[in-house]
Amino acid sequence: MARSKVLEGNLVKKAYAKTKYTAKQIRELKSCADLENGYMYWMKKYMWIQHPTRGRMKFRPYKFQEELLEAYNGYRFSIAMCARQTGKTTCAAGYLLWYAMFHPDTLILIAAHKYQGAQDIMQRVRFAYEECPDYIRCGVTSYNKGSMDFDNGSRIIAQTTTETTGRGMSISMIYMDEFAFVEPQNKAREFWTSLSPTLSTGGKAIITSTPNNDDDLFAQLWRGANKLQDEYGNPAEVGLNGFRPTFVHWSQHPERDEKWAKEERQRIGEERFRREHECEFIAFDETLIDGLKLITLQGTQPMIKHGQVRWYDKIKKGSTYVIGLDPCLGTGGDFAAIQVFSLPDFKQVAEWQHNKTPIQGQVRVMHSILKEIDQQLRELGTPSPEIYWTVENNTLGEAAIVTIDEMGEDKFPGYFLHEPRKGGQQRRQVRKGYNTTNKSKVTACTKLKAWVETDKITLSSKPLIRELKVYVAKGNSFSAKSGEHDDLVSALLLVVRMTDFLTRYDATMEESLGATLDDDDDYREPMPISIG
Repeated sequence: MARSKVLEGNLVKKAYAKTKYTAKQIRELKSCADLENGYMYWMKKYMWIQHPTRGRMKFRPYKFQEELLEAYNGYRFSIAMCARQTGKTTCAAGYLLWYAMFHPDTLILIAAHKYQGAQDIMQRVRFAYEECPDYIRCGVTSYNKGSMDFDNGSRIIAQTTTETTGRGMSISMIYMDEFAFVEPQNKAREFWTSLSPTLSTGGKAIITSTPNNDDDLFAQLWRGANKLQDEYGNPAEVGLNGFRPTFVHWSQHPERDEKWAKEERQRIGEERFRREHECEFIAFDETLIDGLKLITLQGTQPMIKHGQVRWYDKIKKGSTYVIGLDPCLGTGGDFAAIQVFSLPDFKQVAEWQHNKTPIQGQVRVMHSILKEIDQQLRELGTPSPEIYWTVENNTLGEAAIVTIDEMGEDKFPGYFLHEPRKGGQQRRQVRKGYNTTNKSKVTACTKLKAWVETDKITLSSKPLIRELKVYVAKGNSFSAKSGEHDDLVSALLLVVRMTDFLTRYDATMEESLGATLDDDDDYREPMPISIG
């Protein structure tokens, strides 16, 4: 019979079995059952673990692990940001088992970002249970890889985190492991939203993770938990969101010192060390922009909003303006996006993003932005404003081009930039707008990366910066992680390509922004433009 199914013998205690206790055993059971300190007594005396290098051994919590456990037991909501391999999962597994055995009729849900993670936590729970003597542990009525049912009415279930995990359950406690790595992020948000009503009736929540992006749900909960003050501004033990925060740095582990840190840095690199051991919010994936640079990009609130257009800077006399539109279907799926940048300072001026505006409306929004910039420049004393704009003409972009033709291209202020067709005598024939191929996209990504990492471009939009943090390598190109969006980045890449073209014919811009994309054949000779 498989080990996971054995309900008699040494592995598990038979449910409802009559047991004789000595006086000493009763005292031990009473000490373990103490709701205030019993968890620590049980874990120190009766919990066994499987150490990755030392094998089976008694659990002897370090001081920082005791602090973790005190937070788990002392507060309804606990969140811990921990360095890698500090035993946070082992602590949680032991506490959950103790809670189930000494709190009758409770339902404990373990939610991990991956199936293997959920099974690993459950295995730790099962090992600790199997090593516990019969006079301490509860009997079990069901004993499986993904769940344990005790004869006191309590139950532990391990599942992968999804939007529906835990929905419909009357949960007493939820443990979320590596919550920062639940992807896509809308899955984590949906999960937390569906779970909150259950927890509001008195349930407990424990969240542990190493950090990932600084704007995911875990990061937001962590920041809220660290606002340790009450409504009157007085110091408090829990944050404004009700969570008790616990931070575990690598140096708190007694077996780690500067020598260990130096060797680890050399082995895994500075970026990974700072993320996984220093607990800095550096994106885990292979992002286009270097992770260490991304954590320095903060963004600001818009200076003003005109409808759905967010303005981050004033229109300035003497500046050149570049505007790119990345269109979408407008039915609630992907977003359409417009980016506006000024040159030669290469600062973000404005942006627009929406997913339910039809293509005709998207073009009208761009038209209104162009008119606004043109009008302000003329009022500032610029008789011939330098404004350049384009539209991605792939697939849906053709409809945008048709709309521009129907509205009258001459009614759009500025210069409509196009790309030449390739091939023999067809070389100078123009297809309106910019066509995005894998080659042109990767080339533009390379230039964007260089400009951002050398501080030659100023990004002000928080939504744009967030997209850059989930804009990762996929095959031989880049795109948003599954479930995320990259429309603002796509519009920015149009701006990058137009700016690169303009730097070839403006010494001031070339001096400010550096070399152009010399390896891109599409830019070998001047691109034709249409003057509106």
